[in-house]
Amino acid sequence: MSGAAEAAAAPQGRAATGPAAGPWLLGVRHHGPGSARAVLAALRAARPAAVLIEGPPEGDALLPLAADPHMRPPVALLAHAVDDPGRASFWPMAAFSPEWVAIRWALDHDVPVRFVDLPAAHSLALKEPVEGPERAEEAEEVEEVTPVVDPIRVLAETAGYDDPERWWEDVVEHRSPSGETDGGATPSEGAPGDALAPFGALAEAMGALREAYGDGGQPRDAVREAYMRIQLRTARKEFGDGVAVVCGAWHVPALAARTTLAADRALLKGLPKVKTDLTWVPWTHRRLARRSGYGAGIDSPGWYGHLFEAADRPIERWMTKVAGLLRGEDRFVSTAHVIEAVRLAETLAALRGRPLAGLGETTDAVRAVMCEGSDVPLALVRDRLIVGESLGEVPDTAPAVPLQRDLTRSQRTLRLKPEASERELDLDLRKETDAARSRLLHRLRLLDVGWGDPVAGRGSTGTFRESWRLRWEPELHVRVAEAGVWGTTVLTAATAKAASQAVAATALADVTALAEHCLLAELPDALPVVMKALADRAALDSDVGHLADALPALARSLRYGDVRSTDTAALAEVAAGLAERICVGLPPACTGLDPDGAEALRGQVEAVHGAIDLLDTGAEPGTGLRGRWDAVLHKLAARDAVAGIIRGRATRLLLDEGRLAEDEAARLMGLALSPGTPPADAAAWIEGFVGGASGGGMLLVHDERLLGLVDAWLTGVPADLFTDVLPLLRRTFSAYESGVRRTLGELVRRGPVPEGARRDDAAPATGGFGPGLDPARADAVEPVLRLLLGRPPEPVEAAV
Repeated sequence: MSGAAEAAAAPQGRAATGPAAGPWLLGVRHHGPGSARAVLAALRAARPAAVLIEGPPEGDALLPLAADPHMRPPVALLAHAVDDPGRASFWPMAAFSPEWVAIRWALDHDVPVRFVDLPAAHSLALKEPVEGPERAEEAEEVEEVTPVVDPIRVLAETAGYDDPERWWEDVVEHRSPSGETDGGATPSEGAPGDALAPFGALAEAMGALREAYGDGGQPRDAVREAYMRIQLRTARKEFGDGVAVVCGAWHVPALAARTTLAADRALLKGLPKVKTDLTWVPWTHRRLARRSGYGAGIDSPGWYGHLFEAADRPIERWMTKVAGLLRGEDRFVSTAHVIEAVRLAETLAALRGRPLAGLGETTDAVRAVMCEGSDVPLALVRDRLIVGESLGEVPDTAPAVPLQRDLTRSQRTLRLKPEASERELDLDLRKETDAARSRLLHRLRLLDVGWGDPVAGRGSTGTFRESWRLRWEPELHVRVAEAGVWGTTVLTAATAKAASQAVAATALADVTALAEHCLLAELPDALPVVMKALADRAALDSDVGHLADALPALARSLRYGDVRSTDTAALAEVAAGLAERICVGLPPACTGLDPDGAEALRGQVEAVHGAIDLLDTGAEPGTGLRGRWDAVLHKLAARDAVAGIIRGRATRLLLDEGRLAEDEAARLMGLALSPGTPPADAAAWIEGFVGGASGGGMLLVHDERLLGLVDAWLTGVPADLFTDVLPLLRRTFSAYESGVRRTLGELVRRGPVPEGARRDDAAPATGGFGPGLDPARADAVEPVLRLLLGRPPEPVEAAV
């Protein structure tokens, strides 16, 4: 018989059918604690001379790090293309992953261990590049894709189960390698046949499925399996038949198939290739719960971790964990609750014909006994325990791009530890450490590394306070690798990217936002480039809407620059020029608008009003930029050609600032609500004047003259036109708090106060409001307000 014929006739390996010599093909379910226990028992029994793991061979040099005491799963191998870091893949492993268990066993026993899957250089080259926000999601995928045919589901249905997860728990997760239900007991030394038998049965089942369904709809599997067969041949030449292969159970029949070396090489011929880098990165249980990473996302990584770690009595230990969590949330859970929950879970398992209580039974018992039937505390159990918040750790000796190393140093220096759970961080920018934390987070945002998102502070709205919501996600490592093209440190990378964006930006608002980011991130070397681009765009842009969009960011930038002691003189000049041009061009731009355009411009008018407050804080009333803006608002409020919603908002802004007398505001409202005004225009004016979150409801409560005008207009709207204005009115008044709406209803029900009478003569005061101003009580509050606002106390006149 020729050599080729012998190769074709010889099996590549044995599917672990008994105590005979290897190679042993240990088919597993990725991230399965039962599979992990079975693999550990098989390795202890077979004592292979080498262990082969499904994974990228470029990661072989990183395998010794798995034994480092500072390596704590869950972790993942990250592979990315050197020239395109966004083209990346993860191979995640938890403590209960069979691959991780096999790696650790091999390292602990000085047994050679290797990865034998298709190299990442080929698998990444075969991936289609993804642009835009999908890149992070794409990076989570690895080349192991769940077959279109779900083998676990098919086997479960064949066994009469309607839930594949429940079948897998009963058959694998709740059984020891010897086949007895031990609920997660640590595997012990035993006969090789006993330890290897489960893998033979699983291989036989997978073989039948592959005969029926072929490759399961994943043609790339043939290429990967050809490469794994070649690696298995190589290992057998080096170590003999005493080789153990840990791979997905679906691949076992293909690895045991009789093929020739030439045929396998033919499948690999001409594969594309890219240069890659690999490293270990921390992973999270929350990411394991997603359908990514070996194509085998699991719904309950925290529960699986518990099953793997529990030495005995897994249900009792689980219920104790749940009780501790609920007690920490101030729920009353006693020892009796734990005992009753365990009994109920075991009873449910017996009624449902299960060998041991699974996640379904324990969850039902927790809901009934500890949560009193409520799903609200049960959601906390799902989030904290069933899924879990574990974040792995990787030793400093693991390879990393220079930018990642600089980020890690900064995180340690600033005591900002990455965490998988979401948390809020309040910063006081007057403190050097908090200011440095703020700079780091803003620089990372500029680099699209979204570790933190700014949120509105709970305690203060001043510029010395910042609040952030932090959560570290594993795919941020890919973002850091992508950002590494801009520089080797966070500062240099953010500076280079900001300067590049300033040159490439075409919209004025984009440049102003970039200037704000540069000040927040304190990038002095990028600011001159950004300022030049800002001046150029501002000089060329004549659209008032664009100018109005740009001004608020500039005003905020001036405030932030002041807080951070940054020279913003050039920025102030640009902002002042934009404000002047807005004052000139805004009145003509507010005419001839459709409803959507008027609503958009109303928001821009409000934003510009707030920006001018920041730009002209020291000017006397009626002078400087503030005076010119007030004149613009007066024009907008009085010009009939201006859209009603803008006229109403301009009137309200002037009234709130004390630039318009109450009688004049009432006169303008009367004109806007006169019978000659179309109802739709009048409703728009009302929305502009008292709509939104501007406190218009309280204004109507305290000024019954304005409320009477609105009431009189509303009752005079013709019935056939009322339905046209109803949506505007509903949108306006639905924004008020329920107490304000109730008070307005009471005032309208009681009717107007007769001329010369007071509200307390007609009826008692409504909603806790007095009949008028109490000067003595108001004077008592004034010193406190001055203290809160930082104003000096009012001088006391000397007695004569």
